[in-house]
Amino acid sequence: MRTWVLFGVLVTVGLIFLTCDAFPSNEVYALKSFREAIYEDPRMVFSNWNALDSDPCDWPGIFCSMALDHVIKINISGASLKGFLSPNLHFISSLQELILHGNVLISTIPREIGLLKSLKVLDLGSNQLIGPIPLELGNLTSIIKINLQSNGLTGKLPTELGDLKYLQELRLDRNKLKGTLPASNGSNLTSSARGMYVSGAKPTGLCRLSQLRVADFSFNFFFGSIPKCLDYLSKSSFQGNCLQAEDSRQRSTALCGDTPPAKNHSTQSNNKHRLVEGRAKNQSASKPTWLLALEVVTGVIAGSLLLVAILTAIQKCKNKSSIIIPWKKSSSEKDHMTVYVDTEMLKDVLRYNRQELEVACEDFSNIIGSSPDSLIYKGTIKGGPEIAVISLCIKEEQWTAYLELCFQKEMAELARINHENTAKLLGYCRESSPFTRMLVFEYASNGTLNEHLHYGEGCQLSWTRRMKIVIGIAKGLKYLHSELDPPFTISELNSNSVYLTEDFSPKLVDFESWKSIIARSEKNSGAISSEGVCVLPNSLESRHLDIRGNIYAFGVLLLEIITGRPPYCKDKGCLVDWAKEFLDVPEVLPYVVDPELKHFKYEDLKVICEVVNLCIHPNCSSRTSIKDLCAMLESNIDTSITAELKASSLAWAELALSS
Repeated sequence: MRTWVLFGVLVTVGLIFLTCDAFPSNEVYALKSFREAIYEDPRMVFSNWNALDSDPCDWPGIFCSMALDHVIKINISGASLKGFLSPNLHFISSLQELILHGNVLISTIPREIGLLKSLKVLDLGSNQLIGPIPLELGNLTSIIKINLQSNGLTGKLPTELGDLKYLQELRLDRNKLKGTLPASNGSNLTSSARGMYVSGAKPTGLCRLSQLRVADFSFNFFFGSIPKCLDYLSKSSFQGNCLQAEDSRQRSTALCGDTPPAKNHSTQSNNKHRLVEGRAKNQSASKPTWLLALEVVTGVIAGSLLLVAILTAIQKCKNKSSIIIPWKKSSSEKDHMTVYVDTEMLKDVLRYNRQELEVACEDFSNIIGSSPDSLIYKGTIKGGPEIAVISLCIKEEQWTAYLELCFQKEMAELARINHENTAKLLGYCRESSPFTRMLVFEYASNGTLNEHLHYGEGCQLSWTRRMKIVIGIAKGLKYLHSELDPPFTISELNSNSVYLTEDFSPKLVDFESWKSIIARSEKNSGAISSEGVCVLPNSLESRHLDIRGNIYAFGVLLLEIITGRPPYCKDKGCLVDWAKEFLDVPEVLPYVVDPELKHFKYEDLKVICEVVNLCIHPNCSSRTSIKDLCAMLESNIDTSITAELKASSLAWAELALSS
């Protein structure tokens, strides 16, 4: 018998351990969805959230049950997280506390939050949430505390909140809520300390919250009278509204607008009202026919004007800069989220329609570049300039609300760039049918520097022309790093990000910024990380290059220009590793020069190699600023017409001797 008991205990313990090892996958999925909906994490809260870890109990801000088998609390407050509140949080069925106070959440409150039956604390205060309070919050049967203060919530207060029988604290202050406070304590109120006891009719709305101890409705746009069942609350809980209350500070009439007055008529006034109505009916019965006809015509005209006004308002709403972004593909409009485009952010950016760009780019057949993330078309705007159109390759069902905000931010960043050695953003295209996200740049007719160095005729890039390109790139980077506030860095600075105009002037272009938007990891073979390491394809290290990373990449680009070699190739390895043995030995410097060149200036070569050494210094903090590097290049390299003619005569002399 004892053996069987011992066996049973062992089996039970084993089952417990097995259960602990198998953490619910849907809860991990919900947390990852929450993480993906946040697009700015300045305090690196998510840096230790390992996407490959199936047990999130050690992740910062996540608290699990004693058995480590469920997430019961999420507390990430004051972290300045910017993004959206994922509706997939409802998969964490055992969640008891959701505390995200003091962040920058900018979405609506997902109605799926109402599915969290175990939730006791919901604190989303001090964010930038918009839209109405979901009716589904009335399904939070275990909730004790709700804090939605200091947001931008609109609409009426749901009467369903009266179903929360355990609710003790309700903070809704400093929003844009309107309407009456939904509370009625029945017809025959009996006096009590809290005014919560009624006889006869049952209380409704907020009057049903028998456990409510603390509530704050201040600084909204509520109108009407303060329910008697809430008299026990502090008067400051109702200030800053449009309520009919003499003893608490309310908004001015100008701020409140046309809010309906409180229904507080006495029996005498009701009788007078009925008497007036009776007289009006008697008078209308004795009106002549022509007067009735006139009233009918006037009513029809007034109705027509009202209809026109309504239709105009609807049309304006349709034209409002807003887009519907699906969290997931669904045929129901309720499963979508509205994200309002920041018109102030994009006020200086021209918006093109897809049809216009389709005509300009010959039905999108003129493809001049491609990557797994985007296609680049060449086109000509009718009566306008030649353009390069970058089209994002992504399906609509993969496009989320926070990606849309990233897209807007990217456009705003690119729009502020205006320099002779940087490509100018002319506009963008954003349409929903068919799904389209495009950026429109001015076109540089001579293609990329990479094409000329590695696939074209090298003789087209003489030494003097290469020096002009070097100085032009330096000027462009100097503008981006030191003249823009905040500074701007090129995501992947290499010969593919330098376009050449008809006279071979360089234009820096940040086409690779798409990769930071859609979070892909494919990289071309010329990527350089901020640590100065050659990055192989599929590496994530070079996604976001800082200024020092751009400096290093500039040094590698200089080597690529003077040697004609790519930054990395499988046979010869990294260009930097190959060049290091030559850079510090003046006698062998000429060996690094592109054999395609018939001549070069040794003085220029020494300056270039000195700048390269400063750029690729192993200590990031010791790298010279682009401002100083640009000054070195401009003061020591002569790219004038005289220098070009002199170089040209030397070339002819060399050619004559060789023949």
